[in-house]
Amino acid sequence: MGDTALVLGGGAWVGGAWMAGVLAGLAEAGLDVAAADVVIGTSAGAIFGARLASGVTAAELYEGQLGGVDPIGLTVTLGQTARFLWAALGSRDPRRSVQRLGRAALAARTAPESEVFDAVGTLLGGVRQWPERELRITAVDARTGNLEAFDSSSGLTLLEAVAASCAVPVIWPPVSAGGRRWMDGGSRSTSNIHLARGYRRIVAISPIPKAVGPHPSAQRQAAELAADGARISLLTPDDTARRAMGRDMTDNSRRPAAARAGHAQATALAESVAEVWHG
Repeated sequence: MGDTALVLGGGAWVGGAWMAGVLAGLAEAGLDVAAADVVIGTSAGAIFGARLASGVTAAELYEGQLGGVDPIGLTVTLGQTARFLWAALGSRDPRRSVQRLGRAALAARTAPESEVFDAVGTLLGGVRQWPERELRITAVDARTGNLEAFDSSSGLTLLEAVAASCAVPVIWPPVSAGGRRWMDGGSRSTSNIHLARGYRRIVAISPIPKAVGPHPSAQRQAAELAADGARISLLTPDDTARRAMGRDMTDNSRRPAAARAGHAQATALAESVAEVWHG
């Protein structure tokens, strides 16, 4: 196990744009967090994490968001939203909550799995192979509710792992891979910061700090790692960024403003992040 970890959370297209801005702002301030010993990605963070670990620069990711590249059309209906909330909020027990969500995901009538692979393939650009650097991609077993962190030894292709991590329950179908059905890695935790346990210096970028339901927030997970002795910097959207992002995280028109807000926020926070990263 190495010394540094970069954790990238979920947040759909708009949250991903904000995250790209944060990464670019930190890089411009001289903080190459993409060079961490491990990159842990969830949902949108899986996409950006895979690209970063494969050599795409933070500046390139940022410019892509400003230019509105690769827009993905995804319509979320009121019925889908209601079914998602009914499942996720139907129990106060975290495990039962995610199992309810998994059952709803498996029962939902959605687009074919090929749509998930096509969309994620577009967002990954030309990246298809697991990078030589350590990359972990999270997904949740839709039948059991168990969290998995895929890496290059897991037997899944990179596209399968990232698609599984992005399969938003009820909106997109669970992804079939490795003989199991997988849904969004953010179903239990939007960031899965706890997977960085054991690393001494951690930067976590979380566009959506808490999953829907009775699950631990990014702040709580970060506090627990800090209590264990880790130095951790958690970045979440500030008020300006939240206004720029809006409420619909799939609204492609919000991406440039969200990216700029992330860049500005990272620039303002770079000194405090550097104290953790170089400490």
